[in-house]
Amino acid sequence: MNRTVSFDQLLKANRVLGTLIEASPLAIVTFDPQGVVTMWNPAAERIFGWTEEEAVGNRLPFVPADKQAEFQALRERALRGEVFTEPELHRRKADGSPIVVSVSTSPLRRQDGEIYGIMSILMDVTARKANEESRARLTMAVEQAGESIVITDTRGAIQYVNPAFERVTGYARMEVLGRNPSVLKSGRHDAEFYGELWSTIGRGEVWRGTFINRRKDGTLYEEEAVISPVRDPSGQVVNYVGVKRDVTDVRRMEEQLRHSQKMEAVGRLAGGVAHDFNNLLTAISGYCDLLLHRLPDYSGLRKDVDEIRKAGDRAAALTRQLLAFSRRQVLQPKVLDLNAVVANMGHMLRRLIGEDIELSLELCGELGQVKADPGQVEQVIVNLAVNARDAMPDGGRITVTTANVELSPSYSAAHPPVAPGPHVLLSLEDTGHGMDDETQAHLFEPFFTTKEKGKGTGLGLATVYGIVQQSGGHIRVSSAPGSGSVFRIYLPRVGNGALAPAGVERPRATLASPGTETILLVEDEDVVRLLAREILRMNGYTVLEARHGREALLMSEAHRGAIHLMLTDVVMPKMSGRELSERLRPLRPDTRVLYMSGYTDDAIGHHGVLDDGIAFLQKPFTAESLSVKVREVLDA
Repeated sequence: MNRTVSFDQLLKANRVLGTLIEASPLAIVTFDPQGVVTMWNPAAERIFGWTEEEAVGNRLPFVPADKQAEFQALRERALRGEVFTEPELHRRKADGSPIVVSVSTSPLRRQDGEIYGIMSILMDVTARKANEESRARLTMAVEQAGESIVITDTRGAIQYVNPAFERVTGYARMEVLGRNPSVLKSGRHDAEFYGELWSTIGRGEVWRGTFINRRKDGTLYEEEAVISPVRDPSGQVVNYVGVKRDVTDVRRMEEQLRHSQKMEAVGRLAGGVAHDFNNLLTAISGYCDLLLHRLPDYSGLRKDVDEIRKAGDRAAALTRQLLAFSRRQVLQPKVLDLNAVVANMGHMLRRLIGEDIELSLELCGELGQVKADPGQVEQVIVNLAVNARDAMPDGGRITVTTANVELSPSYSAAHPPVAPGPHVLLSLEDTGHGMDDETQAHLFEPFFTTKEKGKGTGLGLATVYGIVQQSGGHIRVSSAPGSGSVFRIYLPRVGNGALAPAGVERPRATLASPGTETILLVEDEDVVRLLAREILRMNGYTVLEARHGREALLMSEAHRGAIHLMLTDVVMPKMSGRELSERLRPLRPDTRVLYMSGYTDDAIGHHGVLDDGIAFLQKPFTAESLSVKVREVLDA
């Protein structure tokens, strides 16, 4: 009776087991020690694609050829009695497509313990594996993204930041987890700005905008941000994700471009009027000189003429400033030792800044050489010193420093178009009231000034900027309210060469000694030509006048005597001064040439007049400067 019950129970258990195997969502496969399939349930058929008839009696069909060695090792483990699980095995389906399965394997034993087969329970994990790989790729992408990525909860507490956030802000991940992004606030945005942000994302909408934030080290940076709500499957907002791009350098370059375009526009305007304006100033100043030369010392008119002369000088200085900040003035660069230039100006600077301001010179030994116009370098130092003086009404200290520096590629990349390599630094530091960021942003703009009306033109620092840029250098300023200011000028270092004198040579205070030579004067502007003729004749020269190049060549052919010097304008209709000189040379190889022009640097340079060894006189000139220059060229 007990045997019958036991047998019935066994049959019932077998039926239950068979039902479980048939209904199981997992593939259940048994095979003998040689790998021949002995059982193949419906789930195995559904997962792998082979029917039971196709699988049973044959070797396991789903093991690819390149996985046979792996399968053999696993089979041997089971035949040794091991029970184990392999979470990921790569197999194939009947249609040849790959499949990833998790396999639990155990030996099948007889009652006496002998192993007669192997059972494997397999679960298709292909989709799960793909999802895991997708999440891994997503995680890797987020971790390696160049943009800062921040995830917060709905209250704004930070739950995740990526490495880019750490690089941009200076905060380590563990320093900000659980904190609000307000840790980055700079004070540049008002409550309304943040209220609009939270109102937008609170409605489940995407917010786009720009932040000016503060790094851990206190420096400001600008970033474009997109903040989006993250919803769970039910549509409920559970997080916010912010993707932010640091655009500080981009904005800086855009500002540099805007500034450059503004300077270019003003420069075109300045260059366009410079020629005519300089011709007029030449006439005003020149005829004043002639009048002063002819009027007796007791004449009451001398004072009036002198005032006209001073007004002309001021107008000429204004023209030079306009051309300087627009980088269109005519420069005469020479190899310089900045130490010598600064030291030579020491006495003058002390008189300029006054007794209540201390001047300290910290000059580097073995300073490298630069190539610049010495007069313009002096102008830069004077303008910076005046700016520093005005920032210290109660006295203080100005420190002028020189040094050799090496600009790195990273510095160059951050400050285009600065080239990396060896430079010479000229800096001027003051202990004045300093400047805020807003003032610094407009500091080098023409006509920008913080001084009260009538106290400044707004051209001083714009002139400095233009001279430095035109000299191939660049200028940086560091300042903060109450902390003074430092202006740093970097000029490219050049190889050793013959140094120019430290000071700028000034023309003598009297007219040059008279001459007897013959001068061919070529000038298309009547007022300038008549003035130059009068000055030259007053100095004893014989003057041949021509209104343009062709007339000058005809006059040269007709004149039987020597022509010792040709004084010619550079830019003239029909034929330039340079072309005239080249056509005159075969006819009169001994005739020397002195060019004059009221045009700007680029216009004259286009005509090849700024080459080394070429004599040049910039308009507006005075009777004195013309006489001295003519004599200098003739005596050279």
